[in-house]
Amino acid sequence: MAKVTRDGVTLYFEQQGPADGPAVVFSNSLGTTLHLWDAILPYLPDDLRILRYDMRGHGQSDVPKAPYTMGQLISDAAAICDTAEVHDAVFVGLSVGGMIGQGLAVKRPDIVRALVLSNTAAKIGNPKLWQDRIDAVRTTGLAGMSDEIMKRWFSNDFYGTPQMVPWKAMVEATSVDGYTGVSAAIAGTDFYTPTGALRIPTLGIAGSEDGSTPPDLVRETVDLIPGSQFSLMRRAGHLPCVEHPKTYAKHLTAFLQSIGHI
Repeated sequence: MAKVTRDGVTLYFEQQGPADGPAVVFSNSLGTTLHLWDAILPYLPDDLRILRYDMRGHGQSDVPKAPYTMGQLISDAAAICDTAEVHDAVFVGLSVGGMIGQGLAVKRPDIVRALVLSNTAAKIGNPKLWQDRIDAVRTTGLAGMSDEIMKRWFSNDFYGTPQMVPWKAMVEATSVDGYTGVSAAIAGTDFYTPTGALRIPTLGIAGSEDGSTPPDLVRETVDLIPGSQFSLMRRAGHLPCVEHPKTYAKHLTAFLQSIGHI
């Protein structure tokens, strides 16, 4: 457990594994915390150095007033990695975390040697979609929208089960400024050109029932990077690491092996 303050915002992160192990950085989605990755950790190799963090406005990090920019989110991730002295890492980003990963790989190639772009894209939605969502959150609160979010996030098999309850609660516990702030950052992001210039090992992961970033959208982004790999997880939604952690960890481990990271 550690913290770093950048631009007046204190950011929370956690590390585990040997200090000299191959580094893997995890960046989570809008409305979740670093605990998004809890379920896959037992299935990953023991010798990995794992860094997870809460982006601004989420979890145990500070909640500055909205809106935020993607540049701020990328600089936050860089500051955390610099403080932890992490470099040559594989960056695993889900949804907005994957956007952060794309931007960080362009800005700081010393930090990111390879990417896992999970349930994400170079551009997600459009400004009107995000503005409508921001307005709805400010009007009804996240409790009023959480069920709709769960339907976009999870497969039919997982939706409505007891296992979904903590994720619904996590969304509802997210601050309005945190949620709308990151939503504004996503709305203003189009990484098709910079991501298309990347030349690093990349794995795309998609869920067949993802209502937020459908498989074709993920594949379109991953295909921008020559030599990239793509894995489709069946009967999974926007958070396949939650629904099928063992399978997700298997895909991730195989990629780490294929690029010689482990």
